[in-house]
Amino acid sequence: MTQQTKYNMVKDQITNWIASGKVKPGEKIYSENELVKMFGVSRHTVRQAVGELVHEGLLYREQGAGTFCSSTANLTSTPVQGERQFKPLASNGKNIGVITTYISDYIFPSIIKGIESYLTNQGYSLTFACTDNDIEKEKQCLQTMLDRNIDGLIVEPTKSSNFNPNLHYYLQLEQNNVPYLMINQFYSQLMPPHIIMDDEHGGFIATEHLIELGHEKIIGLFKTDDRQGVNRMQGFIRAFREHGLPFFPDMVLTYTTEEKDGSLIERLEKYFSSLSKPSAIVCYNDEMALQVLNMLRKLGLSVPEDVSIIGYDDSFLAEASDVKLTSVSHPKMDMGTEAAKWIVSAVENPSTNSYSKVYEPELIIRNSTASRLKVKEA
Repeated sequence: MTQQTKYNMVKDQITNWIASGKVKPGEKIYSENELVKMFGVSRHTVRQAVGELVHEGLLYREQGAGTFCSSTANLTSTPVQGERQFKPLASNGKNIGVITTYISDYIFPSIIKGIESYLTNQGYSLTFACTDNDIEKEKQCLQTMLDRNIDGLIVEPTKSSNFNPNLHYYLQLEQNNVPYLMINQFYSQLMPPHIIMDDEHGGFIATEHLIELGHEKIIGLFKTDDRQGVNRMQGFIRAFREHGLPFFPDMVLTYTTEEKDGSLIERLEKYFSSLSKPSAIVCYNDEMALQVLNMLRKLGLSVPEDVSIIGYDDSFLAEASDVKLTSVSHPKMDMGTEAAKWIVSAVENPSTNSYSKVYEPELIIRNSTASRLKVKEA
């Protein structure tokens, strides 16, 4: 039996448990150890299967608690691109729109789980949609939400560092007295109610950690069509300034949404062919950090023995590989819950005005980073 067959066996069986109702929304699935014994496979195979189901939105993880069946696993597809609907058992007749850049990928299932859990408990129906971080798709999503006469909207901005041509849809929401809240970032032209992370500080503490480990030649990889990446880059540069380290050419490599799957890694690989190689890399997120990890392995370099890596978001990907990633925390489910609480308050109490909440990031240290001095001695 091949490794791929074993992986499919585990994934298909868990999917069947969900589809048949053996595992119900909100229920915890078997632990990694139990799944390993049950299927007679390796821990890596179990993690790969469960990780993909998390990606697809069928499962979600809660740190320290385990892996659970997602209520969004029962969402039904609608004819609108990237949209799903969910109705609670007891509805109050009100509908909240939720627009994110992605629905079933990366950290978004956990954010959506927080939103969905609170809103459905309050009797609200939900309409989910995703933009794939594409301005034209965001336009379509906003048009649909307005046509459906939603009572409130939670939205993650699309390409938030650029001017957005869809601002008039948000102004129309205001004219219609429909409250909306932005998460992860916000459009500065609107200054709407928002819940975000202090991404500048997150970039700073990630870089400072490497500096304190003795690294001086550190490269930063940042996505610049979202403000999160721009702010993380600012924190990266501030750490160099505050610690008096010299700047050097190409210490920052930037990319856009469209470039994340190939060209950046190719550029970085060429950098490692030079004589002056970096000893550490700060990545925009955990997804990019895993791509970097795979690239370094192909080049015959080890992490953290040759190069230290830091990710961002502390997603499930941070522990998906044998090298566990040092990463900056993201509140994920708690952010979703807080967003849902505010939108309910704004719908039920129209006098609710401006609001902002900023989460302070923390650095979760794992084994992808090491002291530069210890590496040299080894």
